[in-house]
Amino acid sequence: MKKRASLPILFSIAIALIVSSFVRAVPHPDKMKAEEVVARHLESIGPTKAREAITTRIMSGTAQVIFRTTPSGQAVGKAVLASDGMKNLFAMSFPSPVYPREQLAFNGNSFMAAFATPGNRSVLGTFLMSNDIIFKQGLMCGALSSAWPLLDVQARRAELDYVGTRKIDDRVLHEVKYSPRGSTDVKISLFFDKETFRHVRTEYERVIPAPMGKVEYTNVQEREGRYKMVEEFSLFKPEQGLNLPHIYTIKLSVDTVNGTFLAEWTIKLVQFDFNQKIDPSAFSVTAN
Repeated sequence: MKKRASLPILFSIAIALIVSSFVRAVPHPDKMKAEEVVARHLESIGPTKAREAITTRIMSGTAQVIFRTTPSGQAVGKAVLASDGMKNLFAMSFPSPVYPREQLAFNGNSFMAAFATPGNRSVLGTFLMSNDIIFKQGLMCGALSSAWPLLDVQARRAELDYVGTRKIDDRVLHEVKYSPRGSTDVKISLFFDKETFRHVRTEYERVIPAPMGKVEYTNVQEREGRYKMVEEFSLFKPEQGLNLPHIYTIKLSVDTVNGTFLAEWTIKLVQFDFNQKIDPSAFSVTAN
């Protein structure tokens, strides 16, 4: 009698084990492949024919900079973005003697951040010169640029890894880690709207370890340096068959032994010109 009574129990346990193993084998609905995210993202920009029909891009509008750490201040000026294939230019000008301009360009071979004032680069320019992989990979300016790597992933040979979803500012976004071919100390994450798959954010983070070894002066505090740049894209509107952001924001924070820095740039684009011939020399910026 005891053996017969135990059979239903054993049968129930066996069924439960089979069901549980099947549930574990079913992938989580939120888990996607990076390739799928990229494909949906490209669709969000526009049809393949529309994307391939546009070869060069020139965009212009207003730029506002706000320096949130001492010396604080702000200024309003102009901005222009231009791209032709892998070549990419991003420039801003301000009516300010301490920060009159920002000129960043990649000519297909080398990247250059021009001096903001004679002999001195801005904190943004210095960060990008030290991490030129950002421009060389075409990541800067996101889908606004023809150099955007997701337009031709195979050519970049970068590694993409889908992380999952993350909630940022009460918004659920798909996160994809972007690892350029070769070595880099910059951690790069791309974020896409959960429903539309529009690219809305890129995060760049770099930590420089504190120097090791003998410290000559005991009153000098050695500690690691932390750098974080965030690009945000919003106000998407159609432009000649492409759905592109019209507000582009850059936030840069630096925390080192030399102090902290926090600034924000907001570009509002109003003019879009496509397939205009661009002189290649426009992308060859000199430091001066």
